[in-house]
Amino acid sequence: MKLKKRTFDFIFIVVSTAILLTLSAYGLLEKYMAFALIPILIAYQLGQYSERKFKNK
Repeated sequence: MKLKKRTFDFIFIVVSTAILLTLSAYGLLEKYMAFALIPILIAYQLGQYSERKFKNK
């Protein structure tokens, strides 16, 4: 199954939003604010992967 870059980005945004809303609902965002850099680094690495994987040839 080949995903287009836009589809990959949309899926990532939806999943990230769902995770953040869930964490916010349980009050875990305030508690673990020190670990906020980890999801940003994961998003950066996924962006790099998608750029290499879905690069126009």
